[in-house]
Amino acid sequence: MTPTEQHQHDEHQHDEHQSHTGHAMGGINAMALSATLHCLTGCAVGEIAGLMIGTAVGLANGWTIALSIALAFFFGFTLSSLPLLRAGLTLGATLSVVVAADTLSIATMEVVDNAVMAVIPGAMDAGLVNVVFWVGMMISLAAAFAAAYPVNRHLLQRGKGHALTHEYHGSSPATTGWRRFVPDLATSTLAVALIAFMLGGLVVSVADAQSADGPDASTTGHQNAPEIHD
Repeated sequence: MTPTEQHQHDEHQHDEHQSHTGHAMGGINAMALSATLHCLTGCAVGEIAGLMIGTAVGLANGWTIALSIALAFFFGFTLSSLPLLRAGLTLGATLSVVVAADTLSIATMEVVDNAVMAVIPGAMDAGLVNVVFWVGMMISLAAAFAAAYPVNRHLLQRGKGHALTHEYHGSSPATTGWRRFVPDLATSTLAVALIAFMLGGLVVSVADAQSADGPDASTTGHQNAPEIHD
């Protein structure tokens, strides 16, 4: 092989290597986004449920946060378990895989989410029908997503995290026994439903705030104003 041919051969191999590496990195990035969004949906459901329950029964902020974190892990692990159960894994094997795959991601989200909610003025004490609560929740979940993405990406590169459950996604579901009743909940569907729910809460809060400052409030204020006599 002449020097020119050798140089062309080396360049061709280099281009193939770059193409393969770029394709692999793109695949990891896509998987990391999917894994982070999957964890976020479960965490968000748990967070909102915990805050709603805590507000309804009048729990202190500390207990409300603890309840929200517990429910975030519960719903996060539950959503991750469904594809594995449908694929035929036993409950024990499913839990061991899911705990190993999702614990670090969910923990990262919970730390960031609650920290952001805590530093937003009035967010923890706002109540469910309050613009501050829903805006704060959206900001905190966005921050949690941004924090958990590099964590999931790093785990995927090492063959851990969501990589442990990826092989079971898209597997042929069981057609007999109780497993055929396990729901197949797409992450995109859950994300859309969650966004719609949060936007609905924000719209209701805005409407409530406007009604509180509406004509009735101004009329009441006018009636209660002191009379001025000449």
